[in-house]
Amino acid sequence: MIDQLVSLDQEAFLAINQGLSNAFFDWLMPVLRNPYTWAPLYLFIIVFCIKNYRKKGMLIIFFILITFGIADAVSSSVIKKTVKRVRPCNDIEFKEEVAVRVRCGSGYSFTSSHATNHFAISTVLIMIFYRRWKHILWLALLWAATISIAQVYVGVHYPFDILGGALLGSVIGYLTGLVFRVVVPDFAPVKSAS
Repeated sequence: MIDQLVSLDQEAFLAINQGLSNAFFDWLMPVLRNPYTWAPLYLFIIVFCIKNYRKKGMLIIFFILITFGIADAVSSSVIKKTVKRVRPCNDIEFKEEVAVRVRCGSGYSFTSSHATNHFAISTVLIMIFYRRWKHILWLALLWAATISIAQVYVGVHYPFDILGGALLGSVIGYLTGLVFRVVVPDFAPVKSAS
């Protein structure tokens, strides 16, 4: 059973890493997974929250940071060090088939911290803002999924690493979002044009 799952994961990996290979993605995917690419978005979220919600905006930022911190710690320090799955680009028996498009890194593969962190942030943002701005649902999930799939394309994670990270991050974001709703029960985001 485990061997079949590993084989399925490797086949799915090759379908993305090799099957989707083209010059545009070779340029785009490393950019999408780079945290500096998203710095303007992070800055916008901070400025938007503080400008529109003041003290509650500071709480939103605090909850986003707490969500990120928990997600990253659980993925990097607990799960990765427990599971100890080797990255596809470092797997001695598999790496010859991998198109590595970024530095591979020496850390473990499961769960993807990129996927965990971004799905956690996306989910907590959805929990906070969805009541007034429905588009946050698909925008946030598309953002997290795009960054996550880029991890497979560049050769540093298997699809199951991404799925595990997405599930873990979503649960963490959902739980911190619930806590936010308890701490700030009267939070009502400004209405935006739909």
